[in-house]
Amino acid sequence: MKKLVAIIVIVLGFAFNTNAQKVKTVALEQTKGEFTQKQITLSEGIYIFEIANNNVGKDVGFVLLPKGKSGQAHHIKEAYVTQAVKNNTKGNSKKVTLAKGEYTYFCPLNNTTEYTLIVE
Repeated sequence: MKKLVAIIVIVLGFAFNTNAQKVKTVALEQTKGEFTQKQITLSEGIYIFEIANNNVGKDVGFVLLPKGKSGQAHHIKEAYVTQAVKNNTKGNSKKVTLAKGEYTYFCPLNNTTEYTLIVE
């Protein structure tokens, strides 16, 4: 019985600790053909990406993937904006948990190059 109680306490403690982590927002802006932020450095954690479409003239999106990987199979799907970001508006991704490492981000709709995101 004592083991069962200890296991329940550990599980509940872990659940509360996970929920207590603060979600941070990373605001990124796109203009015609580029992001204004060329490189980002973050700490490990949970993030929501806010993408601003600053007069691009068409819908934009956001793709994040581990550095050195390519192809849609490696995209971090939670980082996609929940819907295409219309001209002169903002959109958000879902919550994304980022571990230490290097990532790249880009927008295929706005035909941007790949930029670097570093998680320390």
